[in-house]
Amino acid sequence: MLAVAILAAGKGTRMKSCLPKVLQPLAGSTLVERVLTSCSGLQPQRRLLIVGHQAQEVQQQLIDWQGLEFVVQQPQNGTGHAVQQVLPVLEGFDGELLVLNGDVPLLRPSTIEHLVNEHRSSGADVTLLTARLADPTGYGRVFSDQQGRVSTIVEHRDCSDEQRHNNLTNAGIYCFNWKKLAAVLPQLCSDNDQGELYLTDTVALLPIAMHVEVADPDEVNGINDRCQLANCEALLQERLRNHWLKEGVTFTDPASCTLSEDCQFGRDVVIEPQTHLRGCCNIGDGCQLGPGSLIENADLGHGVSVLHSVVRDAKVGNEVAIGPFSHLRPGADIADQCRIGNFVEIKKSQIGEGSKVNHLSYIGDAQLGRHVNVGAGTITANYDGVRKHLTVVGDNSKTGANSVLVAPIVLGSEVTVGAGSTLTKDVPNGALALGRSKQLIKNGWQ
Repeated sequence: MLAVAILAAGKGTRMKSCLPKVLQPLAGSTLVERVLTSCSGLQPQRRLLIVGHQAQEVQQQLIDWQGLEFVVQQPQNGTGHAVQQVLPVLEGFDGELLVLNGDVPLLRPSTIEHLVNEHRSSGADVTLLTARLADPTGYGRVFSDQQGRVSTIVEHRDCSDEQRHNNLTNAGIYCFNWKKLAAVLPQLCSDNDQGELYLTDTVALLPIAMHVEVADPDEVNGINDRCQLANCEALLQERLRNHWLKEGVTFTDPASCTLSEDCQFGRDVVIEPQTHLRGCCNIGDGCQLGPGSLIENADLGHGVSVLHSVVRDAKVGNEVAIGPFSHLRPGADIADQCRIGNFVEIKKSQIGEGSKVNHLSYIGDAQLGRHVNVGAGTITANYDGVRKHLTVVGDNSKTGANSVLVAPIVLGSEVTVGAGSTLTKDVPNGALALGRSKQLIKNGWQ
């Protein structure tokens, strides 16, 4: 059996933020949610989140995580004190306890699984994750034999000059035999510079301590300030881009683009500079995204181009051209072979196959049929000051420049709307609709 305890009680004062540190966002997800996801493949029988500072906010953020148990640490008196709080919660538990940090978000699931498997196969009382750092200054040094058995951990300030040449460091990630740990946790003391109880001290109290060295030291990067958060964001983005480059996606300037882990791409997608994908995006084969575009929670078919535009919470069919400077807002549903052009905004509207909205238009709360041509400057006046209303335009209809369709209104199929018209009444199939005021000319006005 396996229980997981995630340490998430710290204040994170160096972040200088109103948010708890573990709720800081990283590539579209919070730090603590990334840690929870990284160990979910192990299917632990118990998942414990140790909270303290702004505990209510952390619990509210994670309210939808099924089976997650919250343990409050008050006051926050070190990592050893944090794990002491689970003693009554895990009373009678017989298995391993995996201890993770809520501010170490880059651990790969495979690394965690390897740590647990090595712990189980070795029969150790504790197995800790270690990392070799190019600059280990400030980190506790781990000393072990060739079989990986740990003899001691020495804090940097206590190391001799010779010991400081050892660059094997403690990553602060542990897998314990729970019963063995529970027996020594009460023995921890706060006789140190910080006056806190350190979980590291349990290693010396347990008979058999082993270590597993992480292959990529960047995985154990912790986050204490904005600089470290930015560094982890860059590392995670590089991971994501490298993955998709190997899957057939082209980034013409990779460093200028960002994406989330919930993005999926087909083959032969080209992502131009300064293009960003957020949330859950599904991008079909042969799409050309950017430059200078934002795509968030959107589904794009194959052969779509998005140039200097924003597509958010929208669905786009195949062979659609969007932009430059278009804005597809939530609820936009664009069918195949449409053209959404310069300075066009579409909100909560269905645009039928082959239709074109090429210039300077606002289409909101509308249903446009197939092969509709929307003239420059056409808008749907969908709001009466209290409610939003629907505009319906039938197949093969077209509007002239600067038309206003005042909803609720229905235009039939093959309707022509004269330029500059303001329409307030339904129009039957095949009709010409004009709604202009009479032009007056007064000679000699000056």
